[in-house]
Amino acid sequence: MTSARRPSHAAVTGIGLVTAAGIGADAAWRTICAAEATAAAPVPALEGTPADFGCAVRDFGRSIDRRKAWRLDRSSQFAVAAAGEALADSGLDPATWDGARVAVVLGSGIGGAATWEKQHRTLLRDGPERVSSLLIPMLAVNMAAGYVAMECGARGPNLVTATACASGATAVGVARDLLRSGACDVVITGGTEACLVPSIISGFSQMGALSERRGDPRTASRPFDADRDGFVPAEGAAVLVLEREADARARGARVRALVSGYGASADAYNATAPDPEGAGAELALRAALDDAGVGPGDVDHVNAHGTSTPLNDVAEARLISRVLGARPAVSSVKGVLGHALGAAGAIEAAVTAMTLDHGFVPPTANLESQDPRIEIDVVAKAGRDSRPEVAVSNSFGFGGQNAVLVLTRA
Repeated sequence: MTSARRPSHAAVTGIGLVTAAGIGADAAWRTICAAEATAAAPVPALEGTPADFGCAVRDFGRSIDRRKAWRLDRSSQFAVAAAGEALADSGLDPATWDGARVAVVLGSGIGGAATWEKQHRTLLRDGPERVSSLLIPMLAVNMAAGYVAMECGARGPNLVTATACASGATAVGVARDLLRSGACDVVITGGTEACLVPSIISGFSQMGALSERRGDPRTASRPFDADRDGFVPAEGAAVLVLEREADARARGARVRALVSGYGASADAYNATAPDPEGAGAELALRAALDDAGVGPGDVDHVNAHGTSTPLNDVAEARLISRVLGARPAVSSVKGVLGHALGAAGAIEAAVTAMTLDHGFVPPTANLESQDPRIEIDVVAKAGRDSRPEVAVSNSFGFGGQNAVLVLTRA
């Protein structure tokens, strides 16, 4: 420990996941650890668009009550399902807690995109009288957090963070800060996104951000590989239950990992391209390390943002090499899961917590030939039984938004 600052740990006592690699934390973890890149496939809703494939969540209908589902956009449905799993995992009972001391903080980049697109088509085809009265409560980006609160009677602070692809990580950081401030005793936090719809995906495609491997979707997301050509869009959600460490220990909860540090910054460089040297991201990384009371040499593992885009992967690798050196084992789960945009940071925070809990660093799928400009230790082919003690989870987004979390072994 190299910082004089006393860290403020938040215990991760529950995890819930809805991903293209599996619904439920255990199912997703197994697929990630096996580096089974089977989720990427043609998406019927994207037929006719230049990029018609992605990592969609399959067989989700059984995960949420259909009587509730019709009122919720798909992004809110994911959040409610993930929150239900996370709460069950935590052992907390909403029927017995003081709801005024329970907060909800979720991240989302876009909100109810599928609802918006569907109702816009209705407006153009049938006129304004046929637009659903549920459009606004299904579309608004805050509603995922609102519906989660309604499900479990969480009456404390209720927030949604929107920092593009850093949104989920920002939410977890804000949640930890709420605990530290004393504003609440429990936080349900994470991120959700469901925007595999023609307008959004066409926009990313026109920017040149997406992989063009339509003939082989499964190998299209290849973080840090010399032949990467863009990211594969995905959907999903992750929810973590956070408590103050002392409170979790006192009630005998299983603590999967500790959220020990958080840092945020802006590149102030470009709307869509990262700072080539990662100077802005470095501010967030160093702030997170200082907040956690650890030094660069203490970091054993990095769950990289690792989008599989030509610019991001090199910039992030330079950042890791410059600040953390060659020691950490680096992996990106986007080879398996694709890029879930505003949910990605939360999903990766959950995976980082499981990495510490299980003492196993998952591999980076589809990494066949590492880009020679990337001079870091990227875990490929097979995972490692390395029992990391300190891990960093990086998340970066359009607008130059950076959020970095430091998690430590419980």
